[in-house]
Amino acid sequence: MTSAKPSILALEFRSLVPELSAALGDFFECLGTTGTAAFFHPHPLTRELAKDLCHYTGRDLYFAGTYESRIVAYGLLRGWDENYVVPSLGIAIAPEARGTGLARSFMLFLHSAARLRGCKQVRLTVFRKNVNAVALYQSLGYFLGVGPRNARDAVLVEHFAFTFGQKAGAAPP
Repeated sequence: MTSAKPSILALEFRSLVPELSAALGDFFECLGTTGTAAFFHPHPLTRELAKDLCHYTGRDLYFAGTYESRIVAYGLLRGWDENYVVPSLGIAIAPEARGTGLARSFMLFLHSAARLRGCKQVRLTVFRKNVNAVALYQSLGYFLGVGPRNARDAVLVEHFAFTFGQKAGAAPP
């Protein structure tokens, strides 16, 4: 009797490269068809932009979390191209990968990428209705920060900041 060898499935966080263009386009399309784009729209979620991002050579950072041959997470740290000191962080997780701990792991990866760039802080904006994301960010030590405020923002979004080295629940600097 022969036993089947267990398959080894790799989860990998990596910079976007041209070979990921089609998979990133599929991921962006999935975000649009599942309603995720209502909460995550740092840029157009098109196949054309997916290709552009996979060929990008600027200072901002764009990453994918891949599992098997699929992209299950997408993240960015941007603002350096516009000479900001504190980058904006964005993250989206494929619907089938939510609730697995992937978002927390990917956030920690993005934090490491920012720290390797010498950052002491990152910022993000999240819709208040995205309660799972708000809870994740708060559990990681994000605090309500100062961001652009207008009537729409006061109702819809929160602006959070994270300072490296600060413990979760500690008062912001």
